[in-house]
Amino acid sequence: MSSRRKARECALQMLFQWDIGRDSPEKVQELFWSNTLPLEDDLLHSFANELMTGTVEAIEEIDQRIRSCAEHWRLERMAAVDRNILRMSTYELLRHRETPPAVVIDEALEIARKFSGEESVQFINGLLDRIRKETESSSAA
Repeated sequence: MSSRRKARECALQMLFQWDIGRDSPEKVQELFWSNTLPLEDDLLHSFANELMTGTVEAIEEIDQRIRSCAEHWRLERMAAVDRNILRMSTYELLRHRETPPAVVIDEALEIARKFSGEESVQFINGLLDRIRKETESSSAA
């Protein structure tokens, strides 16, 4: 497993905690890292925190993007793990342009395989591909 994937998994776990409890990102991070082995690199630790904090700060825009691409699916009805994988990956597609979209989506699918199920993998793949296309077309305009 890549180190950045481990950082993404940590970010997902923090987002899940935030989504359930709605504590501040700082409080969630403090609690999470106090109960988790630190990542081997400070940059990865920072990357995990930035993914989590950035996603929370842009949650309204991110949730709107997901809603606009999720035909016949309400965000609130999605499994919490799937919803937060989508949120984190959408944030990365929107704000981390240096990471190729195919890498962001592939990482999301691998994380979904670990934390969710195969049906979720297909759902997340289709939805992130729609979000990617929408993001690329709005950037080109």
